[in-house]
Order: sequence, then C-alpha cells, then structure tokens
Amino acid sequence: MKDSFPSILKMLTLMVGLLLSVTLLTAVLIGVIAMAFSRGSLPSLNQSQPSDMQTIAAVVVDTYKGVVPKEGIWQAPDWTTVDQEPNAEDITYGKELIANTAAYLGPNGKVKKISNGMNCQNCHLNAGTAPLGNNYGAVAATYPKVRARSGKSEDIPKRINDCFERSLNGKGLENNSKEMVAMVAYMQWMGKDVPKGESPNGSGIYEVPFMDRAADPIKGKVVYAQQCQSCHMEDGQGLPKSDKSGHTYPPLWGETSYNEGAGLYRMSRFAGYVKTNMPLGATFERPILTDEQSWDVAAYVNSLPRPKKELSKDWPDISKKPIDHPFGPYSDEFSEEQHKFGPFKPIKEARASSTK
Repeated sequence: MKDSFPSILKMLTLMVGLLLSVTLLTAVLIGVIAMAFSRGSLPSLNQSQPSDMQTIAAVVVDTYKGVVPKEGIWQAPDWTTVDQEPNAEDITYGKELIANTAAYLGPNGKVKKISNGMNCQNCHLNAGTAPLGNNYGAVAATYPKVRARSGKSEDIPKRINDCFERSLNGKGLENNSKEMVAMVAYMQWMGKDVPKGESPNGSGIYEVPFMDRAADPIKGKVVYAQQCQSCHMEDGQGLPKSDKSGHTYPPLWGETSYNEGAGLYRMSRFAGYVKTNMPLGATFERPILTDEQSWDVAAYVNSLPRPKKELSKDWPDISKKPIDHPFGPYSDEFSEEQHKFGPFKPIKEARASSTK
C-alpha cells in the first residue's frame, strides 16, 4: 500500500493540471470569439452575403453543358387538362397506343397484329413529349406538307403509316380506323399551342455537328458495350416483356428491329437521338455521350443486320437526298459508304459550292 500511494498522488496531480489547462484554454477561446464579434470580423446572419447554395447555383449556371439553351424549349401541354377536350377519349387512347403500340398492334396485339413488337415511343421518347426526343411538337403545325422522300404531299395519317411500315417494320392502319383517329387526335393535341407552319425549339431530333472523320463502328462497339448493352443486351435484341406484349427495352438490330427504310437508319438521326436521350438518364440538358461517341455508336448499330425495305420509289429527285442517306444513286460523286458513314463535311461543302 505504501508503494502505491506516491503513484496515486502523482496521477491526481496530473489530472488536476490537465483540468486547469482545459479551463484556461476555454477561457482564451471565449475571449477571442467575443473580441471578433465586437470588431465585426465574423459575418452576421443579417449581412447580405451570398450563401453556399447561391454560390453553388451560380457555378451550375456557369457550367451548363446542355446542347441547346433551355429558354424557350418546347414543352408538351399539361396532361391534366386533356379531360377538357371534346375528344378527350380519342386523345387518351392515342397516347396509350403510342406508349404501348406492341400490346395493341404488335405480333401478339389485342387489336391487330401488324407490327414488329416495338412501340412508337421507342423512337418518339416518352410518348412523343421529350424535348429533342423526336417529339410530336411540330406535327400539327407542319402537316400536311410535301416531303422530299416521297415527292408528294403527306398528311398525318400517311406519316404515321410510314412509321408502321419502316420503324415498326409492319403494315399501315386504315385511315378511318379507331386507332388511326386516336393517334392523330393525340398528335394534334400535342401541338395545339404551336402556330401553323412553325417548328418550335426542341422539336424533332438534335443535329450533332459533323466530325472531321468517318463514324467508326469499331469504336462504336466499345461505346455500346460500356453504355448501351446493359439495357439493349449484348446481342442487341433488347429486353422482352415476360408476357410477350412487347419490350421493356427495344431491339436495335435483327429481325424485330426497325428496317433499312426507317429514319433512325440514317446516321445523323441515330446520333442525334442518342446524344440527347441515351443512355438512360441523358437529356438535352445533361447529355452523357460525347458527339464522337454518338456518331460511333450510331455507326456500330446501323452496320448490323436488320430487315430490308423496298426503297426504289423514295427520293424521286435524288438531288434532295440527305447527305447521310445510305443508299445510292446520288447527284454527286461521293461513294455510298461515305454517304453512310462520312466524313460528311466534304459532301456538305461540295453541295454548297454547287449551288453558288
């Protein structure tokens, strides 16, 4: 017991010393803070200085990476107002057909069996409501119109049937069918606020700037593996629904995908669509792929087999074929391969010089 007493005393002395040190340090800190407040060196809650959130918001605005300005972009009408329309039932059915085409008109369709199992909204995102998602914003305002592809005036039903015959690799609907009436009603309602003859900002598909090189399917395969195949699968056949009523994610090539006459078979159309909408989560405000990745993945997907389409009656005036139309003949001397994959700048420059 005698041997342990000095150790205990020493420990108590150290504890008292530590306690005094902490007390002294606390007093000094309180004094420093009090002096700072009295001199105004610390910000008051009432001072008009930007908050951290304001600073962050300013940085976000300064670093906006969207492909087009957000201001004035087309927006679909408020869906909650549909019931006010006299043909609300048709409009509602039309939207359902656009969103779930395969369930009604696909290989196992409950109305007809006239298409390949894809849905209209696989190409016209979110039932045709997404800005720069190949939406229907300009349809009512710009149809009927003369289309260079056919050389004839086309109305909305003709345009819809073009999609059934090309993108859905199937057969068209009768113009007076309940389904055609409904789809036309929906598209007209979507563009009800757009003045006749105008195409609003954000309608259609984004035009990705041309590269200085050709689009590369080999590089595109890498992009596909990294960004696309988790939904569309390695074999490109998408993810079928368990009830066989369609696909959760559509096929991008093969017998159940769009055929060679579809708009997305043009490289620029596919590249523009994926730039602002793919992979899942991308928008025109927050694109995920670079321009080059968009072109290359388009080249990869559109270099793979898909259904054929009789196109001999397309483009009666071949001088009006788009630069990236993948099939000849052409009114210039560039090869079919260059018209399909690029580089497109030389073709554009040659056309510009020929019109001077």
